[in-house]
Amino acid sequence: MSENLPPVQTQSQDPDQEHDHDHEALTSPLLPHYQRASNSTSQLAIVGVNVCPIESLDYETAENDFYKQDWRARDKIQNFQYIFMKWLLCFLIGCFVSVVGFCNNLAVENIAGVKFVITSNMMLTGRYEMAFLVFFLSNLVLTLFAAIITTFISPAAAGSGIPEVKAYLNGVDAPGIISLRTLIVKIIGSISAVSSSLLVGKAGPMMHIGACIASLLGQGGSRRYGLTWKWIRLFKNDRDRRDLVTCGSAAGIAAAFRAPVGGVLFALEEMASWWTSGLLWRAFFTTAVVAIILRALIDVCLSGKCGLFGKGGLIMFDVYSANISYHMADVPPVLLLGVVGGIFGSLYNFLLDKVLRVYAIINKKSVTYKIFIACTISIFTSCLLFGLPWLASCQPCPLDSTEDCPTIGRSGNYKKFQCPPGHYNDLASLIFNTNDDAIRNLFSKNTDAEFQHSTMLIFFVTCFILSIISYGVVAPAGLFVPVIVTGASYGRFVGMLFSSRTNLNHGLFAVLGAASFLGGSMRMTVSLCVIILELTNNLLLLPMIMIVLLVSKTVADAFNGNIYDLIMKAKGFPYLEAHVEPYMRQLTVADVVTGPLQVCHGNEKVGNIVHILKTTNHQGFPVIDEPPHSESPVLYGLILRAHLITLLKKRVFLRTPVRIGADAFRHFSADEFAKKGLGNVDKIEDIKLTEEEMEMFLDLHPFTNASPYTVVETMSLAKASTLFREVGLRHLLVIPKRTTGSPVVGILTRHDFMPEHVLGLHPLLVNSKWKPLRIALPRFLKIF
Repeated sequence: MSENLPPVQTQSQDPDQEHDHDHEALTSPLLPHYQRASNSTSQLAIVGVNVCPIESLDYETAENDFYKQDWRARDKIQNFQYIFMKWLLCFLIGCFVSVVGFCNNLAVENIAGVKFVITSNMMLTGRYEMAFLVFFLSNLVLTLFAAIITTFISPAAAGSGIPEVKAYLNGVDAPGIISLRTLIVKIIGSISAVSSSLLVGKAGPMMHIGACIASLLGQGGSRRYGLTWKWIRLFKNDRDRRDLVTCGSAAGIAAAFRAPVGGVLFALEEMASWWTSGLLWRAFFTTAVVAIILRALIDVCLSGKCGLFGKGGLIMFDVYSANISYHMADVPPVLLLGVVGGIFGSLYNFLLDKVLRVYAIINKKSVTYKIFIACTISIFTSCLLFGLPWLASCQPCPLDSTEDCPTIGRSGNYKKFQCPPGHYNDLASLIFNTNDDAIRNLFSKNTDAEFQHSTMLIFFVTCFILSIISYGVVAPAGLFVPVIVTGASYGRFVGMLFSSRTNLNHGLFAVLGAASFLGGSMRMTVSLCVIILELTNNLLLLPMIMIVLLVSKTVADAFNGNIYDLIMKAKGFPYLEAHVEPYMRQLTVADVVTGPLQVCHGNEKVGNIVHILKTTNHQGFPVIDEPPHSESPVLYGLILRAHLITLLKKRVFLRTPVRIGADAFRHFSADEFAKKGLGNVDKIEDIKLTEEEMEMFLDLHPFTNASPYTVVETMSLAKASTLFREVGLRHLLVIPKRTTGSPVVGILTRHDFMPEHVLGLHPLLVNSKWKPLRIALPRFLKIF
């Protein structure tokens, strides 16, 4: 059995079998159709529109004799060191992520602020053509810069990064998604893309940045540059890195929205597939560090030391801290918002999935197409943002306004644009502005008379379209802020329609509209609810936000999945869902195990090991003992490919097939079996052995995991899938029901639980009586 996975796609069926259109749309990735010959082919996925191989991560602890001896040899000081380093790394993650988040926001505010002030000053003097040229060129240059560095330096940095990190925490290892190169491009590219007036956000990239920082800290430096820190050698494994990446993703959301509790809940609800109470405490500690450092940095900015336009932190924070009162008569409009949000959210996900598939097909042609699409969307966005405000009529400034009207510069609710003195352009206040300022204007209280109905409709349609076409640009781009802006626009429009029948003001309707669209698109409830409460600083909104999120998620789940799951499917990530397909209960694990099975003996000839490693791509091998070393063939355990290569490199060979015993611990150190850093994976082709060495033997017993997870061949596939995901396995051994014959039937890997593989082996299930239930039931199970 191979741990390497085949392409995630539907296997071709007989011509007389009709494929279900919806099923194929959900399961076919943006890749050419490869014929699956066996279980030994490699998993392929699109990462940054680059086809790359996929491996699984070893989250299971390999409890071999060497591992046990290493832990027994540690004293109390070393155990304390391990616990202390966990908390220290969480502290460092919080520090670095908060500083990066603060600097990102500061850079966006200053770059975009300079652009808008120069453009506004030119418009004040009547030089409209020159103002458009400056606005157009600055946006194009910023977009082009973000696209170029992403394309040529790190294509994996494109997009929000949430689907990639979510797949990583599920056990999928796609090369380059949490590397140093990706981190640098993510930071610089996100600043450039958000400042270019593209309708993209920085929350998703910040989460990816937090995951990258956490992963790099857990690696303990680089051996290549002599920066390895011995104290962190205990964290050189996938299991501890997974915990650090989870804390980093929580810190990234906390830094983006200045919502520490929301960041923890986001990581728990949406990102992590595995969670413990200890990890919860460390994630909470990490986000608390983020909140404290951000607060300190914001205080520095309040003294005017952050440039002309920078305020630090998140300018959306505390946008609606007002006492409100609502009654039962206000519930129907809120329920309507939830239904509308669910419908719009599912439509948004459907269209975005189709657009991303089209972009991927175009981008695969050449690098020129990637950059051309980015420049085209930038030009279209600039023309739209500068041209649409001319369609709006100028409004007289309100007499009771608490701020300057018209607004001169970047911030404020009353943009002058082309209007005469004493008037403002309400559409320009939203559309000719940064996304953060637009949200603040929409959420603002006591501004019910500020915007017209036509303005809200135009702004909603514009945001809906631009957010869909902008996300596919080959640049770091998030979805959170565009979804908030879009939802707030139709929420405020609904508030205008019901203004005579409710006591709720338009700013509150904008907040609820943003919540409904977030729930309809991203399908989260608890984390979104807390994030919105921390953004608005008003606990009184809690009941209404809960209602809106529940209704919008329920409605949207009836149509399709959440946006991040759809993106993962499009990219081909073999993600294991929390629920199992209904037809899996009708199959046993023996129905999906395929061969041939490669095994090693406890005392194996070196030449046999080299042959197995060179002729297969398997990542794990069962180790069996046979007579005369045992009375009958027995399963001793499982050994990893990386450990076999390490043993071959050290050349601790025996001339006869005997056990090496305690001598094994004198020849190796724990560092040699630690997880290698990015790009440092040892290969069997690099090991040169003589003919004499090929005839010698290796004792695999001290290095074999003697307690691997096993299931009997009659276990249902659904039950095995639940075990595989919840424990975070890479290999699951299948043993026979009867003791006669071979002690192991095969190995289950991630690929064996993929619906495409199962349906490929059993095509009759496609058109079985379970088909309608198989398609509809998982969507409704997510509701509960």
